[in-house]
Amino acid sequence: MNIGIFTDTYFPQISGVATSIKTLKDALEAQGHNVFIFTTTDPHVKKGTVEANVFRFSSIPFISFTDRRIAFRGFFEATKVAREVKLDVVHTQTEFALGMIGKYVAHQLKIPAIHTYHTMYEDYLHYVLNGHLLRPYHVKQFTNVFLKNMDGVIAPSERVEALLHRYGVTIPMRVIPTGVAVNEMNQKPTRDIRQELSIAADSPVLLTLSRIAGEKKIDRILNVMPEIVDEFPKIRLVIAGDGPDVAVLKQQVERLTLEDYVIFAGNVPHEDVGSYYQMANLFVSASDTETQGLTYIEALAAGTKSVVYDTDYTEHVFDDPDLGQVFTSQSEMLKEIVTYLQKGNFQIPQAKLDNKLKQISAEHFGNCVCEFYQDVIANYQEKRKEDSND
Repeated sequence: MNIGIFTDTYFPQISGVATSIKTLKDALEAQGHNVFIFTTTDPHVKKGTVEANVFRFSSIPFISFTDRRIAFRGFFEATKVAREVKLDVVHTQTEFALGMIGKYVAHQLKIPAIHTYHTMYEDYLHYVLNGHLLRPYHVKQFTNVFLKNMDGVIAPSERVEALLHRYGVTIPMRVIPTGVAVNEMNQKPTRDIRQELSIAADSPVLLTLSRIAGEKKIDRILNVMPEIVDEFPKIRLVIAGDGPDVAVLKQQVERLTLEDYVIFAGNVPHEDVGSYYQMANLFVSASDTETQGLTYIEALAAGTKSVVYDTDYTEHVFDDPDLGQVFTSQSEMLKEIVTYLQKGNFQIPQAKLDNKLKQISAEHFGNCVCEFYQDVIANYQEKRKEDSND
C-alpha cells in the first residue's frame, strides 16, 4: 500500500505523537508498504534539506503551544504530491491544518481517510484563555465536525474509545494501543547518563520523562520527595524534558529544599531516550491525562519498572507487580515507590518481560493498523460500488 500520514507534529519535534508516528512509519515500511509523511516545516530542519518521503508545508508556531507548528497552506500542493505517489489511504494524526489537508486530499483522490484521536482536549482547555473561552461541549462539536465523512478512527486506548462514543461518533472505530520500537529502547547505551548527570553508581534513581507542563502533574512527584529522601538519602529524581512549567517546578524544588536531589536534564533526543530509561531504577509518572501511555511502554521496553497513574490502559500493561504498579492518589504513589526502593530488586524477570514486549511491540502495532487500513479500504470500495449502482 501507499500510505499518506498527515500530521502537524513530526521529528525533530519531541512529543508522544511524533514518536508514535515514527514508530508506525517504520513498522509499516518493514512490512513492505510505502509511507509518505505530510507535515509542517520546522526551524530545526534547514530549508532545502532532503528527507526521504517527507513533505513539509509552510507553518507558524501554534497558539499557546509555541513549540508546536501549524501549517497555513498546502491543500493543492499536497493533492499534487498525493496523486504522484498514488496514495491508497490517508491517515490523519491531527485535527488541525494537516488533518484538514488530509481530508481534502482523500476527497480529491477518492480514497478512504482514517484518523487517530491522540489528544483528550478537555484536559487542555486551560491553555486557551485559562479555560474561559472553550468548554467540553465545544470539543465535542469540533470532534464531530472533523470526523464527519471520515471512514474510520483509531482510539489508542479504551478511555479514548469511551470518550468518542460519548461524543456520539459512529464511524468505524478500533482500539489500537501505540507500540514501541523495542530494540531502540533496550539496545546497549552509547552514553553513561549517570556520569553525565553526576549521579553516583549506588544512588537509586527515579525518572520522569515528558513534556514539562501542568497536566503531567510532576509537582505531585516533587511533593512526596521529602519523605522519600528521609528514608533514602542517596535518592535522585531526574526530570527529563522541557516545557512551560520548568521554572515553576524549579521554584517548587527550592521551596522543598530538594536542590541536591532533583536534576533537570532538559530535552532528550529520541535516540537517547532508551539510555535514560535504562539509567533509572524506576520510571514514575503522575499524569492522569495520558491517552496511550507511550512513556510507560518505552520504560518497560527498556526493562525498567514503573509507578504510574492508573488508567484503563495501564491495567493491560501493568498486570504484574514485577512489571510495575499503578496508583490513584499521591499517598499511593509514595507507598509504591517506597516499597520498590525498600526491596531494592528492580530487575524484571526476563520471561515476563519478553512476553509483555510481544504485546507492545512496534511490529504488533503495525500489523493491527494495517489490518484496519485493509478493512476500511474494503468498506470504502464496497460503498462506492453500491453508490454507483443506485
